[in-house]
Parts: sequence; C-alpha cells; structure tokens
Amino acid sequence: MVGKTLLPLLKSNGHEVFALTRNPKTAGVRLPIACQIIRWDPLSNISPPGFPENIDAVIHLCGEGIADGRWTHKRKQEIYDSRVLSTRNLLNLFIRSKLPPKVWISASAIGYYKTSSHPALQETSPPDNGFLAKVCKDWETETFKADALGARTLALRLGIILGDDGGVTAKMLPPFRIGLGGPLGGGNQCMSWIHVRDVAGLILTALENPDYQGPLNAVSPYPVTNREFTDVLAKTLKRPAVFPVPAFALKLLFGEMSHLLLASQNISAQKAIELGYRFVYPKLKNALKVICDQIGHKFITEQWVPQPIDQVFEFFSNPNNLETLTPDFLHFKIVKISHPKIREGTVLDYQLKLHGVPICWQSKINDWVPGKRFSDLQTRGPYAFWHHTHEFYEARGGTVIRDNIVYKLPGWVPGDVFAHAYVKKDLEKLFMFRREQIEKLFVQNPKSMHE
Repeated sequence: MVGKTLLPLLKSNGHEVFALTRNPKTAGVRLPIACQIIRWDPLSNISPPGFPENIDAVIHLCGEGIADGRWTHKRKQEIYDSRVLSTRNLLNLFIRSKLPPKVWISASAIGYYKTSSHPALQETSPPDNGFLAKVCKDWETETFKADALGARTLALRLGIILGDDGGVTAKMLPPFRIGLGGPLGGGNQCMSWIHVRDVAGLILTALENPDYQGPLNAVSPYPVTNREFTDVLAKTLKRPAVFPVPAFALKLLFGEMSHLLLASQNISAQKAIELGYRFVYPKLKNALKVICDQIGHKFITEQWVPQPIDQVFEFFSNPNNLETLTPDFLHFKIVKISHPKIREGTVLDYQLKLHGVPICWQSKINDWVPGKRFSDLQTRGPYAFWHHTHEFYEARGGTVIRDNIVYKLPGWVPGDVFAHAYVKKDLEKLFMFRREQIEKLFVQNPKSMHE
C-alpha cells in the first residue's frame, strides 16, 4: 500500500525507479507506474542478474503482513526473516557492487516501543522486550549498517497506516459500514496512526533533506484512543458503532497477535515536526473522510512501449483490437458499435463469460481527447460501477500506456467482502495477459499492429 502511493510521487518528482520483487509478472500490473522491474529473492544472498549500478537511494519496504494470520512459530519466523534477513541481503548487494547509495531509507515500526499512554514516546525512548520489539530492534540493527557504506540512513517507525483499498482500513471498514463496528477491548488504548499519503510524503522529503537521519517516528501529531477512533469512523460513515469486541474474544481469536489491537502506544511526532514536515492529514477526521469517500476500488497500471504515441493511440482506440488484448477464457465478442469509429458518445455492446457465466456488457465513451486519452463507462454489466480511463503520454522516445480503473462491486458490503479478492485476481490475470500481448505487438513484432 505504501509503495503504490509512493511510486507516482517519485515519478512526478523526476526520480527513475527500479523495483526489486519476487514476482516480476504480477508486479508489472500491480505497480502504478512503468518502471524497470528486477526479480529478487529477499531471503537469498544471491545477486540478481541485471542489478543496476549507480543507485542514489534505497527505499526498503519489505515485510510480511503482521496482521495476516495467527502468530504461529512458522508465521513469526516469516515476519522476522522478511524484515531482518531481507535487509541484510539487500545491504550485501551494495557491499558487493562497491557502489553504495547516498541515502538508505527503511521501514520499521512503533512495535519497537513499550506500551504507553503517557507521556508520548520519543525516538530515544527505550525498546520493549516482546516479539515485535525484537523484530524492530534487529531490523534497525541491520538497517543502520548502511552507515558504514557512507549512506545517510533513516528508519521510519511506522504507526498504524490508514489508506483506501488496503491495509488495516480495508479490514475495519466492512463491519462499520453495516453498523456492526465498535471499540476493541476497553477502547482506552492509544492508537498512533498515520495516513499512507504522509508515509509517502515523509519518504519523499527524506530523500532530499539531509537532516532526515536515524530513527524517525512516522505517526500523526494527533494520536487517539480506540474509542475516539471508533466514534470518528462511525460518524464519518453515518453508522452506529455499538458492538464492542471484548479483549478475551480478541485473545481467543488472534492469540498473541491480539496485542496489536489491545496495546496502548502514544508515540510522539515531534521530531518530524521539528524537521519541518507538514502533514497532509494530521487530523483523524479528515484522514478518514478522504478514505471513506472513495466510491470503490482502484486499479492502476502502466506499460511502456518503444512506439510513437499516434500509432499506439490509433491501435487502442480501434474497438476491433479489443479481442486481441482479451484472453480466450473470457470468450470476448463485440456485438454492436454505435459509430463506425470511436468518439465521445459511442456505445459499445459486447458479450463475454466470467467463470463460465454469460455476461452482456455495454459501455459508453464519455471522454475523448484524440492522441491523449479516452474513457469508457459501464452502462450495463456485472459491476455496480465501472469507469476505465485509457491514457497515453510520451516518455523515453516511446509511449506509456496507462490504465486507470475505478470500480464498485454489486451486493453492497457483503458482496464486496466475499467477491473482491476474486475480482482483483481476475483483473490482474486479464492485465497480465494484456501486458504480454502488448509486448508481442509493440516490442517483439511491431509490424503486426498495422496488420
């Protein structure tokens, strides 16, 4: 979630990005910008082929989700290795390359600290002795070894990250949307939170400001109690929140992981404020409002091709090429087009099959800027809402193809809870196929796009 927010900001500020990932195929459609993708196993000490030289900065965001399941012995080892071992192995890549980066920024977490409500804990406050604290301490120990390479090193101790379409918010919103939310335990535990846009903002600022160094609490200046958080979220959604979850129930359901939900952590943002960082969302009310106002889910992906923009736009604006870009398992077929050539107001009718179920889909072109972009809005089909913007812009002597989709599933909250994971996988599968086809048409055999 942090990476998806950060990458467009890096790009808009003129940075060139190299992404290290275990799965380049899925990363190609999950990352919101076109960038060079390199396969890398974070648990292996082997240098990946094609590892770039002359890297100015490293932003290390690896880490298995700590709230994705019960903390079994195996799961705890995965959480530890994904942070500590990956940092060690990443550092070794640069030690071997003999070309150290100038800046090294790594995630850490406020799990470093002891439970506290008052006073607010500073970066100099002592660590706890539990599992999460050990992970954070060892994680930062590896991180600050980058100092020996001459890199300016920063460890962001992240609070509870709030954002749309992911993270803890995605787990909390469904019960609150249907009026089944409530405080956790006694509700008096302090929550030190931060909006994902401010996490990305701190990273972006730290890249260019030499005063950012050492550990830094990445939290809002205004922490709240869990009960306050519950009240603000309920009022934002205009729903009641009268179903508290007792502490014993959380411990029964989640075991040791329930500590994440019940521990009180009042963490100070004073260092970030003194460094001059201006929070985009300092107050919880505005942060939750912008999250809750989202009409659905987003899917954004980009792909670069070494072809002129006019030819690329011409290809994509021809509806007859849709079948070429759609996998056979969807049985896609155009039935009717209202105009011989696409323009604003054109209506397209087509048929397809989703998991074997026949679907009639109708879209209308509601935005048309020749050579730059066009959008299609679903007027009849399987989604409660679907708006797909196709954008094209010149870059590096070629063209970037950008797909920006906003969609909402039918069936209100229950429909979204049960279906979104499957729909997201289907979309990724569709765009992975599409990415391969574009590679064949525009890179490997560009003459075929004119046939």
